[in-house]
Amino acid sequence: MATSRQKLTRLAGVGLIGLALTLAGCGVRGGLETPRESTEAQPTSATAEAGQGKPEGATRKPHKGFILDGLLR
Repeated sequence: MATSRQKLTRLAGVGLIGLALTLAGCGVRGGLETPRESTEAQPTSATAEAGQGKPEGATRKPHKGFILDGLLR
């Protein structure tokens, strides 16, 4: 049989793993946000010559399913 100290150590280990997984799942879905100082210095939109964005008439990519979609959406 395991002693009470071993049980406490196992419980603490399981708790730490659970806490780590919980914190790893925290966050905001989407792109990264830039700091306020850097957004003030940059222009608000790109020019047409910059080559950024999708070309006109481009279709959206179909959604590729993922096992955790129910939790993320």
